[in-house]
Amino acid sequence: MSTSRSEKAYHHGDLRAALVSAALELLEGGGEAALSLRAVARTCGVSAMAPYRHFAGKEDLLEAVAARGFEDLAEALGTADASAAGAEALAAQGAAYVAFACRRPALFRLMFMTPCRKPDRPRAYGILEARAAALAGPAMPAEDLTLAAWSLVHGLAALILDGRIPPEAGGTGAVARRITLHLARLMAGVPEPSA
Repeated sequence: MSTSRSEKAYHHGDLRAALVSAALELLEGGGEAALSLRAVARTCGVSAMAPYRHFAGKEDLLEAVAARGFEDLAEALGTADASAAGAEALAAQGAAYVAFACRRPALFRLMFMTPCRKPDRPRAYGILEARAAALAGPAMPAEDLTLAAWSLVHGLAALILDGRIPPEAGGTGAVARRITLHLARLMAGVPEPSA
């Protein structure tokens, strides 16, 4: 008994994960306009209706892609945070955040510029929050330091992606590291080292 191509395609394994990966690839290759459930199905080699077994529509697929992006960002921030201590760790997180945005601009925009139906905070925010709590001092409580650091690097990333900040020697990561370090030291009441 022979098995047709459509039957083979249907038994894809983890089709949901494959669809999200295909959507991410299409997004990063051609922006959100390149994404459709039909295009994702074609990329995975399944029928046009197969994605509807996992996603009610394009919005659900976009949310799954954004969730994958937040996990990737959390991994980058966690690695950066573990590479240093104190204010230097916050600076490393800032550099990693901006580097992520510059390396994956379409995903970054999807994650933060597309309305999301799920208001829960991503794990990436928790990594920043934990570092801010360790650095908080009388100058600024942890909650405010978290929001200030996130706003700073997010705004910097957006300005870079929009071409509003010219490239600098050392790259965008160096800029993010430097200004995040200054903010962390200032808010934690740590004096700047003398030149």
